[in-house]
Formats: sequence, C-alpha cells, structure tokens
Amino acid sequence: MVDTEQAIAGCNPAIAAILDKALTGGEVSTAEGELLLTVTGSELAALAAVADHLRREKLGDRVTYVVNRNINFTNVCVKRCGFCAFSRGHRAEEGYFLPADEVVRRAREAWDLGATEVCVQAGLPPRMKGSLYIDLCRAIKAAVPNIHIHGFSPEEVKYGSELSGCTVEYYLAALKEAGVGSLPGTSAEILDDRIRNVISPGRISTAEWIRVITCAHRLGIPTSSTIMYGHIESARDAAQHIGLLRDIQKQTGGFTEFVPLSFIHTEAPMYRKSLVPGIRAGATEDEVLRMYAVARLMLHGAIHHVQASWVKQGVHMAQRCLGAGADDLGGTLLNESISTAAGAAHGHFLRPAEMRNLIRGADRKPAQRSTTYQLIRDFEREPDAPEPLDAVASEERFGSYASLISSAEFRFARKAP
Repeated sequence: MVDTEQAIAGCNPAIAAILDKALTGGEVSTAEGELLLTVTGSELAALAAVADHLRREKLGDRVTYVVNRNINFTNVCVKRCGFCAFSRGHRAEEGYFLPADEVVRRAREAWDLGATEVCVQAGLPPRMKGSLYIDLCRAIKAAVPNIHIHGFSPEEVKYGSELSGCTVEYYLAALKEAGVGSLPGTSAEILDDRIRNVISPGRISTAEWIRVITCAHRLGIPTSSTIMYGHIESARDAAQHIGLLRDIQKQTGGFTEFVPLSFIHTEAPMYRKSLVPGIRAGATEDEVLRMYAVARLMLHGAIHHVQASWVKQGVHMAQRCLGAGADDLGGTLLNESISTAAGAAHGHFLRPAEMRNLIRGADRKPAQRSTTYQLIRDFEREPDAPEPLDAVASEERFGSYASLISSAEFRFARKAP
C-alpha cells in the first residue's frame, strides 16, 4: 500500500493541490481532470495511489465480477463506424443473423451454466422489424424468466424506435415491460460531436445519446456508462466526457458503473486503412492507468464502480487497473465477439475461477455480483467442487466469432429479420 501523503509530496504544486483536494472529498473539475490525464512517472504513481485510496475508502478490498454471456445476434449493420471491425454489410458472405430460437437456446445454456446475465447487442440490420428487440426480450424471459437482460445500446434503442414509428420513451417502456433489466451505455465513444463526426459519421449524436440514457433512467432502467479512448481524443475531450457523465448521474442516479474501453486498433478500418489523420494505435499502458485513476477521482461520490476491461487490455493490465481505482472486472463474457473481431487477443471468455485467481493475484477479495451490483457470493476460498462454467472442458463448445462468420448455418441472407 502506497503512502499517499508521501507520494503527493513529490508532485509539482498544481498536481499536489488537485490530489489533496480529491483526498479530502473535493470535486475534481473537468480542467483539473484534464491536467491529471497528462501526468507521468512519479506523478502518475501518486495519482494511482490516491485513486486506490478513494476506492478502498468507499468499497473496501472486494473486487466483483458477473457471470454472463454475450449474445451478439447479428453483425450486419447499416452504419459504417471507423472503429468497428465487427460489422458487415447485408450482402457480405460473413454476415450472420441468429434467429430467436438460437438466441433463446444460448440464453438457456448460459443460465444452466450459472450465468445471471445475458448481454444482448448487435449491429443495426436493414429491413429489421422495429419490434425485434422487444420480441427477443419476451422470448428470452419466457424461456429463462430469472435471467437479467442487459441489452440494447442507445443506438439500438433509437433505431428500434424509429423503425417502430414511436417515441424513444414509448419504446423504452415497451422494452422494460418485455423484460429488459438494464441498458449498456455503449455507443458513447467520446461524447463530443466534433470527434463523433470523424470516427463514426452518421452515428447517434451526443444529444440523442443523452436523451436515450436519461429517459431510461427516468423509467427506472439502470444503465452502464462508457468511454472509448486511445484514438484521436485529447485529454480535454476525455475529461469533458467524464464530467458530462458525472453531471447526468447527479440528475438521474441511473448509472451502475463506468467502463473505460480502450480502442482496439488492429482491425479497425479507420486505423488499418489510414482513414483518420492522427489516429493512434490504441492507449498506452500509462494512458490506461491514467484513465482509470482520473475516472475514480472525478466520479467519486457519483458513480461508485469502475470496471476494468480484461477483454480490451488483457488480464495483466486489468489487474494493474485494480491498483489504480478499479473495483470490478466485468463479466465472464462467454462468446465475446466485438473486441475479438477488432483484433483483441485476450480470448472470448474467462471462466469464473480465472477471474477469482486474477483478483486474488492483486491481493483483493473476489465476489460474484449481479448486473446491478447486488452481492451474490463472496469467495473466501475456492468451492470444493468446480462451478458449472469452470467445469466446461473446452471453449469450442460455445463456438467463436471466426466459426460463426465462416458458417453457412446463420447466413444473414437466409435468416434476415
């Protein structure tokens, strides 16, 4: 455990003043967050130490995870975002679409293996019925009534409501009635239209994203919150994004967590084809640690949980983030496809036992949680018998993104909505 006072003493006065302010409960401003997002060396170590202190003060040494499955039911999308290597056009040979019975089969299998959540997100397919997302929720809940559906980004909600000819509020209410338990706060990237128009022209605007999120919160639907960083954003852009999320949380209280998502550049079109001037090859290790630490300081007292994304940056960096303000490792992510398609090389799921080993390796205490951070189980020691998902002999049982896009079984042209 680092002595925060000693660490701060070695910082320049401006940085030291901000860190002292954070330690005594003061709110870190956007401008101060911007400055913190530039620190290096011993000042970065001091920043991480303060973030770790605030995390421990609020949440103790418990690190949580959720047992979940991703169901990305189609990769066909009408949008062409520069960072997305997952999507395909509707005529592409690699375009797929999972029908409702296959989505339900995957949800039931996940539940039988101990999952408490299915995360349902996908591309925006053409010719889609506006009610598709609602119909999928009803089908899943009819088959697996107790599973939590964490589904449909603000972009998808907007798309479904437009195709249905109804308001966002009406559509969200219908999703809630059909069984949605929470929304992923993805499609946020950087909440600044100047940047959005470069990396994802035609995508949901900042104002529209805010409208969907705040409407969901008003209806009692919690959401996560995210940022995608390590591309063309500046420190100011990132700090303003975090500040905006804090402002929303003060108004609604509906965010369950903040999830920094580092840009995976390997297969991203805007990087691979040099479509965007100045595009970076993802976040450096220092950038990752700064993001987590600054998020903890700026969001302290507002959004309590900061999630380390093992699928984006690997288990080693996720473990390091636990010492820089993070208190959660996210999900087991059975069938993770989107980051994998972008070139992330960290696998498409982690067994719960692997999550617990990772947490213990950071000298923290593992616990399983629900989607909305209700404690399910503390693990003082490993179970005497393997958990169902830990006992699965091979990842091949669930298939991979590569096998899915190369198979003819679920070709979009044959299974289109």
